[in-house]
This record gives sequence, C-alpha cells and structure tokens, in this order.
Amino acid sequence: MIKSVLVANRGEIARRVFRACRDLGIGTVAVCSDPDAAAPHAREADVAVRLPGASPAETYLDAGLVLDAAKRSGAAAVHPGYGFLSENAEFARAVIGAGLTWIGPPPEAIAAMGSKIEAKKLMAAAGVPVLPELDPGRAGADDLPLLVKASAGGGGRGMRIVRDIGELDGAVAAARREAGSAFGDPTVFCEPLLEDARHIEVQILADAHGTVWALGERECSIQRRHQKIVEEAPSPAVGPELRAALCDAAVNAARAIGYTGAGTVEFMLAPGGRFHFLEVNTRLQVEHPVTECVYGVDLVRLQIEIAEGARLPDAPPAPRGHAIEVRLYAEDPARDWRPASGTLHTFEIPGVDDEFTVSAGLRLDSGVESGAEVGVHYDPMLAKVIAWAPTRRAAARRLAASLRGARIHGLTTNRDLLVRIMEDDAFLDGATDTGYLDRIGLAVLAAPLAGEAAVRVSALAAALAGAAADRASAPVLGGLPSGWRNLRSQPQRRSFDGPSGTIEVAYHLGRDGLHCDLCPGTRLVEAAPERVVLDHDGLRETFTVKAAGGAVHVDSRLGPVSFAVVPRFADPQARIAPGSLLAPMPGTVVRVETEAGATVTEGQTLLVLEAMKMEHRIAAPAAGTVAELNVGAGRQVEAGAVLAVIEGTPE
Repeated sequence: MIKSVLVANRGEIARRVFRACRDLGIGTVAVCSDPDAAAPHAREADVAVRLPGASPAETYLDAGLVLDAAKRSGAAAVHPGYGFLSENAEFARAVIGAGLTWIGPPPEAIAAMGSKIEAKKLMAAAGVPVLPELDPGRAGADDLPLLVKASAGGGGRGMRIVRDIGELDGAVAAARREAGSAFGDPTVFCEPLLEDARHIEVQILADAHGTVWALGERECSIQRRHQKIVEEAPSPAVGPELRAALCDAAVNAARAIGYTGAGTVEFMLAPGGRFHFLEVNTRLQVEHPVTECVYGVDLVRLQIEIAEGARLPDAPPAPRGHAIEVRLYAEDPARDWRPASGTLHTFEIPGVDDEFTVSAGLRLDSGVESGAEVGVHYDPMLAKVIAWAPTRRAAARRLAASLRGARIHGLTTNRDLLVRIMEDDAFLDGATDTGYLDRIGLAVLAAPLAGEAAVRVSALAAALAGAAADRASAPVLGGLPSGWRNLRSQPQRRSFDGPSGTIEVAYHLGRDGLHCDLCPGTRLVEAAPERVVLDHDGLRETFTVKAAGGAVHVDSRLGPVSFAVVPRFADPQARIAPGSLLAPMPGTVVRVETEAGATVTEGQTLLVLEAMKMEHRIAAPAAGTVAELNVGAGRQVEAGAVLAVIEGTPE
C-alpha cells in the first residue's frame, strides 16, 4: 500500500492528483520552483520540496533533483502528471531503481512510443491503421499536402504544413531546428496531411493482470497551434460501429506494448470515416476529466490502485451523457495568441459544484486562485472548466453560461473565444474538424463579448463607482453624491483606456438625476464602489466593478470590460520616443534577425522572443531604418522594454 506520493509536476494537475490521494488517505509531497513557492499546489501538499531556480530545465525537468526530493521527503511513489518528465523512460527507470513505485506505464512502453517513427511501425505490425511514412528527401509534388513532424515530441513543436513542394526543404530545416531545441532530437518525418480531419482519441486503462479497458473516445479537433483548447466526450462524429472499431484498435495498441496504467491512443479521422493511428500518450491527458464525467470513474485513483497491484473489473462502467472541457489560457487570441503574465487579481467561476466529484455538473480543475502571480516560465493555461449534462447542447449551454458569468481580472484570457465557440451554430451542429478555427475565423470567434454600446455604459459604471469610492473615502456634507452641485457648471470627467482606445466619461448629477452624453437616457439607480445599477429604456442592469493594479474591471450581463485609468496629469518622464518597438511581454530574446542601421520593411521579423513555452515574432511596425537595437540573444526583457527604435524612411 502506497503511503505517500510525490507529484513531479505543478499547477492544476498536481492539485488534481493530491485530491485523489486525499480521498485514498495517502500523504502528498509537492515540488516547487522558486516562482511557485506560494502556488496553490505547494500550499496544499503535506510536504513541499523546493527546486531551486525558475526555468523548467533547472527545476521540474531535472530528473535528479526531483528524485532527490522524493528521497528526502520519504515519498513512497512518484506520479508524473503530464508534460515535464511524464513520458521520460529514463526517469521512470530511475524512480523504480530507487525502490519507489512509479505511477505510470512500464518504462519499456514509454520508450517504445517515444519515437513516432518506431511507434508507427509497431502499430502497423499490431494491425492498427497507420498513415504511410514519407522520406522528406524523396517527397514530390504528387505527395502534397504534407505534414512535417518531429519524431520525438508533441504539442505542435517541430511541425510544419507543406502545400508547395518548393517550401519543403525550408519546412524540414525549420522543423529540425525546433525539434532539436525542444526535444534534443532533430529527427523529423513526413506523412500525408489529412484535410478536414478530426482529432479523435481513446482513453485506455490497463492493469498488470491482462485487463485492458477502452473508455470510449474524446474529440479534440479544435486546436490552436496544434494544441487543443476544446475537448469533449463522446465525439459528435462517432457512432456505435466506428466507436467499436476505434476501441478495438486502441486495445490492440495497448496490448502490443504491454501497457499498464492510464494512457491515450490518438487517431486522425478522415471525412470518409477511415481512421489512422497518430500516437500513444503514455500518461494521463489534460482532457481526462471529460472521460471521468461520462464514465463516472476517477482515473487518477485508478492509476494509483493499479500501481498498487489492483485488478480492474472485467468491463468498464457504461457511459452516460456528454461532457465538454475548455482550456482557459492567459493569452490574447486576437494578437496571435500572445500570452499574458502578471497578477490575476480575481478568478471566480460561478456555478462550479461545491464538492469535487468526477461526474460533476460543472467542474473546475484550476492551478490558480485570486491573487495568483502568473509568470513567464510555464504554459499559460490557468484552468480547465468542464461541464456535464445529459445532452451535448445542454453541456455547451451550461459551460457558456458559466464562462460568461466568470470574473477574471488582471490578465487577458481566451474566455470570450471559448464562449463564442460554445454558442456557435457550427460547433453546436458538431462541425468541429481541425480546420474549425480557420474556417469560422478569429474575427468572429475572438470578438469581445462586450460590444461598443456595452463598453460605453461600462465606462460610465466605472466612473460612477470611482466617484462612489472617492465619496466613501472622503464623505461630503449631507451624504450628497460626488459631483453634485447646486449650480451646475462643468461636468465630472474621468478617462479610461478601453478596448477601442481612450474613452472620456463626462456626466452631471443634478436634482433631476444623471446626465451623460456618452449614454443618453440612462438613469442612475444605485452607485457604490463595487456595484452600480443603471436603468436604460426600462432595462435595469447591474454592474460589478473592481479597481486593481491601475485598472478598473467591469462585469455585467452585457460582457466583461477592462479599462486602464488615464491619470489626469501625465508623467512627462513616461513618454516613449516615436518608433519605439516595445516588448509585448516579459521573456527571453532567443534570436535577433536584424542589426542597427539596417533597412527593414513593415512586418519584417526583427527578433524572436520566447515566453510561456512559445516563440513570438516581433515584427517591424512600419518600414524604416533600425536606429537603435537594445537587445541581444539570451537577454531577459520585461514587458514594455524598448527593444529597438525604427526611424521612418523619408518620402
């Protein structure tokens, strides 16, 4: 019997494993980097062990450091979560070699699936359908379109789509560089690109006594940068006959490599109904909650019990209903998925079930809480929100309503995108292949939930709440509202930087009520520092307002809006030279592609910044000459730092 488990991970997956351990009466050990010292997962564990440093390479990816933490803490077992060391066969061997229990598949199974090229050969020999592998050096125009893939990795790294044979050599070279940097192995291969295909995966669970479960399929086709953002079970495209074939193939794949524990066999499903093996993820998947909700099982608990030698029943439980999961990221879809970092002042998701159960109606698996600091060293995923309901449309509606009502302040997120997906007719009709985002378009899906009219009335609410806060801190005679005058002269004014630029709110509060040209016909019902009620044409709307970190966040039925407060008197020292190119986020400069004095064109890449496990191109905003270049490769920069100055070319 395992008495304590060290989770070699962080964030929401560490908290998820700790939850299962507490239910089983097992002690918990966390590891935490320096930026994670006060993170929820570090606080919730019975014991936390510091991993000195900040970057993944010097902390969570250092197998020796993590194993030493397990030994020093007295942990009896190690659960790897997902990512980091979860699919590292050598780490699994080291854990077992140290006399600890490895809560995962055999190292040999991990190693067998570590190379996509070798994995495809094994699966083909086991009778699992695979796509043909193409030699990049021999591919021709007749083979197009092609997908270049890294043999050793995933997550979209080392992957390129080729539609023109003239682009193949460059795509292969770029994929090799990226794969070598990300995985330490530059090996790549090509395979046919399946257009309009769906990403379908089957959850498997196997014990050491020969029983293998296939817990139905999940659909994970809605992706950005080849990374999933929406997952659901079951797939709207899979019927009973296809489901049986997929599950049979997944079980054959598991048996072919002697698999035990939880894993996922991934497939691409072509429009005609044929499916092809993609890979085996030899770990727990991020999207495992949708399977838990539909089948009523605790996959983490079962992982632990299998590691203790338990037997699975002969057959899994019967599925019921539908579950959808969305990944809430600190990123801006409208700006090339730019990640955000800083303080998450408020994080509240309404409607979440109070007690954690695997089959909850609305479930939150989160790595953050209100007040958390989100840094630049790790993936920008904040949480997963999962809805279960008897039908797919009911689950989507429940999820959309909760996300609409969420209060998320301090960081830009993809929340509005996720709501629009849940409410989109194409999504509700099940038209969710891997081209979904491109087909519908971010102009539609990434549009803010709050329209221009909502922004204006939210700005008025922010101004009135600010005045109420001023009144509360400095009461005036008789409790009259701030800005009230017996003889009206100048209006009260407050300015904000909003989604569409600077907006000025000018208003009067007189004996006959509120007068504001920005929102004519609006009547003030109530104004407090954090709550404003307005009546417009007989519609009474309530706005919750929170000021934090130099910003004001307004939430209402009309959609969330965040404003930066414009000071009445600007600091002259804060002015930035024209043509300055600013760092959009904190990060590390990994490559500089220009030099001082160079002539550049609009949109030309000047340097590449790495933050939150992704590379971001920093392009010239206009044509001109590089008058200043203030950074070099390897340099750390803060958000807002001046990277370069571009002087325009005289006409």
